[in-house]
Amino acid sequence: MAGNRDEHRGTARDDGAGDSAEGGAGGGAELDAGDAAGALAWEELAPGVLRCRLPGWDATVGAVRGASGVLVVDTGSSAGEGARIREELRGHFGLPVTHVALTHDHFDHVFGTAAFDGAEMYGAEGLGAHLAGARGELRRDAVRHGMDAATASESAALLVPPRHGVRGRCALTLGAGTGSGTRADAGADVRLAAMGPAHSGFDLAVVVTAPAGSGGAEGGTGTARRVVFCGDLVEESGEPQAGPDAEPSRWPAALDRLLALGGEDARYVPGHGAVVGADFLRAQRDVLARRFARS
Repeated sequence: MAGNRDEHRGTARDDGAGDSAEGGAGGGAELDAGDAAGALAWEELAPGVLRCRLPGWDATVGAVRGASGVLVVDTGSSAGEGARIREELRGHFGLPVTHVALTHDHFDHVFGTAAFDGAEMYGAEGLGAHLAGARGELRRDAVRHGMDAATASESAALLVPPRHGVRGRCALTLGAGTGSGTRADAGADVRLAAMGPAHSGFDLAVVVTAPAGSGGAEGGTGTARRVVFCGDLVEESGEPQAGPDAEPSRWPAALDRLLALGGEDARYVPGHGAVVGADFLRAQRDVLARRFARS
């Protein structure tokens, strides 16, 4: 998160790019629509691949099932929300969270890391050292965006910086949590890609190629399905946010790289908002190029 963000924002765009079905991506099968007790609403995007739009700041959390563990993509906006995510995913998959990938450094994506202490945690190169020294800044940013001071202070104090820095690309094991960097799971192929500074100084994409299968996810039968967790490089529920840590001139090129990683038929999961297709990324890339006078 950077700049001002409204809760559950609208989809107004200057070019009409807010249609989440653009490019034919659509959403996934809804596994749990939530209930009065506060259960999160999870969507299945491909076999063994889930995502949830969290309450409050509409931030995305993703999950990928491996042979003996689960990868979580981003961790929510507080230590308590991270714990809730961890327990609900154990209920869905019957497996522990063994890996975490952080798409960037903003509080609404990293403040839940305390719930996953002990998991193999990954971020773009340099993110771990940055977060270790940014607790006060993150706490202030969270309070400025409406979080109560006690929750922000607790989550900042308990924040767990990633131990593994990604430079370029790497394959990820979702097996026993050894962090060996080789693929050993029986399901999805998972690749992490450092995207260079754009929305933030530490943008990371998670590219998941799920095996062919059946189930609730659209497109799940007969062909492998690619899902790309984009972090805030892509935002569907409002205008892309460029704060003081952004490098706007590099953002359009980062979206071009995302498209090269995912291809035309992937489901692209924004950091905020509904799942989109390749056409949406191209439209947002053009908006950003015009906005920052670069192409």
